[in-house]
Amino acid sequence: MMNAILMMGPTATGKTGLALKLAAKFPIEIISVDSALIYKNMDIGTAKPTKNELKLVKHYLIDIISPLESYSVAQFIDDSIGLIYEINARGKIPLLVGGTMMYYNGLLNGISELPVSDPKIRACLELEANNSSWQELHIKLQQIDPLAAAKIKPNDKQRISRALEIFYQTGIPISSLQSKTHIKKSAGINFLPLAIMPVNREILHKRIEERFNTMLNTGFIEEVQSLRNNLPALTITHNSMRCVGYKQVWQYLDGHIKLQELSDMGIAATRQLAKRQITWLRSMDVINIAKDNLNFNELYTNSLIQIKNFF
Repeated sequence: MMNAILMMGPTATGKTGLALKLAAKFPIEIISVDSALIYKNMDIGTAKPTKNELKLVKHYLIDIISPLESYSVAQFIDDSIGLIYEINARGKIPLLVGGTMMYYNGLLNGISELPVSDPKIRACLELEANNSSWQELHIKLQQIDPLAAAKIKPNDKQRISRALEIFYQTGIPISSLQSKTHIKKSAGINFLPLAIMPVNREILHKRIEERFNTMLNTGFIEEVQSLRNNLPALTITHNSMRCVGYKQVWQYLDGHIKLQELSDMGIAATRQLAKRQITWLRSMDVINIAKDNLNFNELYTNSLIQIKNFF
């Protein structure tokens, strides 16, 4: 049986620092579970580990694709499972760290077989939404696939787009495809599911605000401008630019919002992300190691106890 540790939690809860400290104690190699860290040259806005931190411990699934490319949950599952087996075979411990809950869910519970994303269809849907609204596209989805529409909020752009995209690709409602038996590839892996679920939401909100403003003060805007300059084909509709903060910076660079609006909107979007991440965690069978409002020493101590009991 293969073993792996999961370190799950919302953004800005100190997962990276905790993982690095655990790696100093155990023979750990880190697999990133983050749909933003996969992109090259997106460092500041993703809070990517520094070059020195990446040198301290072997990391995987960071800087693996261009911001012009896409990376699916299915790809993550295949890549992460392969890495878990390789790391175990070397006598090391794989520690999966990040906050992309769809990745965790797919890894633990399996996924339905869905077609690969089609950028052309997605771009057409984005254009249609700009000409009307995402609410209008949600109404269209209700007519095509009422089961899926009932589970998707009218302002959930990504899920509306994906559901319509799949229907246009296959002619089959996404709810029908998802109802088929899920393929679970991780059955041979024993997971220790650790989670950082903050007791005090105000502390998390303060951390999010401080971190986002620090990003702005340390070159986040310049980073996005550099991406635009170096990748002329890059648009706001690419998955990479849908990452929290990047869309808002793009809008600022286009002159649609002012600097203060950029800060306010970016912080609000990050808080919404954290809320969704916590909702995911509450639906999962996890071990919460955050008993006292994100105290680092306590997180570390609680992690040590769980890991020693696991092995």
